[in-house]
Amino acid sequence: MKKILIATSFFLATAVAQAGHHEMDNMHSHEGHLHETMVDGEKIVVDPQRFDIFVTDLDNSQIALVSVQGMVCDFCARGIEKTFGKDKSVSKIDVDLASGKVLLAYPADVEIDLADIKKKILNNGLNATNIQILAN
Repeated sequence: MKKILIATSFFLATAVAQAGHHEMDNMHSHEGHLHETMVDGEKIVVDPQRFDIFVTDLDNSQIALVSVQGMVCDFCARGIEKTFGKDKSVSKIDVDLASGKVLLAYPADVEIDLADIKKKILNNGLNATNIQILAN
């Protein structure tokens, strides 16, 4: 019984810590590091060289360019990669933490669900502020 109580306390503490992980203020803190500014994906354009590398091996595809607000650490970026990695319709993912951009490649015949993209980003504690669909 004592072990169950300790385990329950640990899981509750972890859940509370994760819930506060993405507070949207100017001082964003994680264990071991502090962010004084937030990256606003709207204000920074995608890196053209990074984009060219992303589309190099893609034929007959469409790309969703997602601007994400609040993505400030590697934990944020890996969460997005993991979430979209589970989506069978996504053929390639690139998360650019520095610019707040996410590139998602889909086959040309797939109908991209913008609401689903926004929901998945939101489920990671972030906000999709803009989505552009580009044909490749």
